[in-house]
Amino acid sequence: MQSINTHLKILIALMVSLGLLITGYQIYVLDIPVREDETDDIWSLDAKVEFRANSGVPVKAQLFIPPLNQEFVSLNESFISNNYGVSVNQQNGNRRVTWSARRASGSQALYYRMVLTKRYGTEPVEARPPAPRQPIELSGAEQVAADALINPIRQHSADIETFISETIRRVNDITDDNVRLLLDGQATPLNKARVIDVLLSNARIPLELVHTIRLEPSTNQEPELWLRSHNGERWLYFHPETGQQGIPDNRLVWWTGNLPLLQLEGGRTGNVSFTINNSEMNALRLARMTTEATTSPLLEYSLYGLPLQAQQVYQVMIMIPIGVLVILVLRNLIGIQTLGTFTPVLIALAFRETQVGWGIMLFTLITALGLSLRSYLEHLKLQMLPRLSIVLTFVVIIIAVISLFSHKLGIERALSVSLFPMVILTMTIERLSINWEERGGGHSFKVAVGTLIAATLSHMLMTIPELTYFVFTFPGVLLVLVGFMLAMGRYRGYRLTELMRFKALTKQG
Repeated sequence: MQSINTHLKILIALMVSLGLLITGYQIYVLDIPVREDETDDIWSLDAKVEFRANSGVPVKAQLFIPPLNQEFVSLNESFISNNYGVSVNQQNGNRRVTWSARRASGSQALYYRMVLTKRYGTEPVEARPPAPRQPIELSGAEQVAADALINPIRQHSADIETFISETIRRVNDITDDNVRLLLDGQATPLNKARVIDVLLSNARIPLELVHTIRLEPSTNQEPELWLRSHNGERWLYFHPETGQQGIPDNRLVWWTGNLPLLQLEGGRTGNVSFTINNSEMNALRLARMTTEATTSPLLEYSLYGLPLQAQQVYQVMIMIPIGVLVILVLRNLIGIQTLGTFTPVLIALAFRETQVGWGIMLFTLITALGLSLRSYLEHLKLQMLPRLSIVLTFVVIIIAVISLFSHKLGIERALSVSLFPMVILTMTIERLSINWEERGGGHSFKVAVGTLIAATLSHMLMTIPELTYFVFTFPGVLLVLVGFMLAMGRYRGYRLTELMRFKALTKQG
């Protein structure tokens, strides 16, 4: 007996742990939304390239576009142009689109459009750490100024992170004569980044320029410059002017390096303008779209991978264990008597079509008429199989008559009585009549009422949209239910109705 108890406890712990692990993995690792009404942001980005083409010469416009290995994933990407060839290639970790034409003249407008959202399921692929670098050579006064800045920076820093922070702070101190010399009178973010790069190269610290776009509704937005360096374990991001560490979540890396965003051949006065718009979409639908875009295993092997018609069926079927759990609690803990376990659940499924009120009325009417016929047939001393056949036929006739009269009276809801499982009704009538003969009419009435109560509660729980979505999306919770059912299988304590009865007896004593 002890070994059986130990085995059962291990089995319960295994079921519950496995169910919680699967569900937790879906929620916290794969980022599947917990609620169906959750929405996530979708960002639409337009980069408009405008320039004037030189007449009579080939035209080539090259534009950096966002990489696909970061916190955001592209749902759609398009290149819009008139009579231009389009190609996309990789260059030093960046993506770049090239528009080319044999002949063009006058004003030209090219568009790059991208729809993106937060990445689901898989972690972004980080860029490779840069290779060790050599110091940028300076000459004369510039080298003296750089050395004068580097020496105190070393004294006030302990590692790469603090060295870069101290460098940024000092380069932004334009009152320092050494800084003014290196900036050469141009205190722009790009020139400050150049000086920071010079100083860090003398300390053999790698540095990359990162050009970002803010994901917020805007027009004519300018790329924002950030700096990043690798400390051997992860990337460190810094703002070149404020020294802020850690890039904000709403920044999209557009390209890295010191090359310009747009390079033109056969054209002049090139300009790139950005327009960003925001919208929302259902989080689960968005997750599925993201899955298709990234080949993540997010929903590939879930119930959402089934055809839509099969999904509708399984959304009903997968709630049956919830109904069974209700019956288990009502019978084993509360003590309500029902006609078995599955009969109330099947009746609850029928209530999905008839609604609870009409379902109870129709179930009571058909069962009462069927019991009357069953009582009459009992006097004829018929065997069980012919008796069940007659009751089944009688149930069909009752259903047809009710449907006909309800249609004539305009009560369309009553037509759904035909959806009741006829075999279940027949067996219900047969079992109630046996209960009547063996234990009396009062007990049969209690069982019938208990069955309707259990079916109603099961129906109410099984049709909660939020619960249906959760169980269908995270079927691992069913393993947790199995663990609870296993624990209930060894329950030998008093039921609530028994405690109430014994309490009454104690008061009488």
